[in-house]
Amino acid sequence: MKITRAGTQPSTPGPEDWFTGRVRIDPLFAAEAPARTSGAAVTFEPGARTAWHTHPIGQTLIVIQGKGRVQREDGPVEEIRPGDVVWFPAGEKHWHGAAPDVAMTHIAIQEAQDGSAVTWLEKVSDTDYGR
Repeated sequence: MKITRAGTQPSTPGPEDWFTGRVRIDPLFAAEAPARTSGAAVTFEPGARTAWHTHPIGQTLIVIQGKGRVQREDGPVEEIRPGDVVWFPAGEKHWHGAAPDVAMTHIAIQEAQDGSAVTWLEKVSDTDYGR
């Protein structure tokens, strides 16, 4: 058994290459072999969002605070709220982030394949974001 105490892992800012706007990542758990699953709480300030990206085995988001937006390639921008659970299948190009006027926090859970859990792509434009 392993207990990771709240507040014992440092927060990090979301890298500018992967995010637009202010984003904070709080690690929750890392994969320990043979497991491949990791999770983090990610907080997006209003208007902040990920770049387009994919996951080799998919990703689950659990919204815990605020109001956000998600979109898969060629799909509409959809609003998400606390209690919503979003599943992106393996390889589905997508992005997620806060609403324009409200911050949003979600728990992101994903598995790695061959050591990689995500492939980052181009940034989401203001037009695609829907401002």
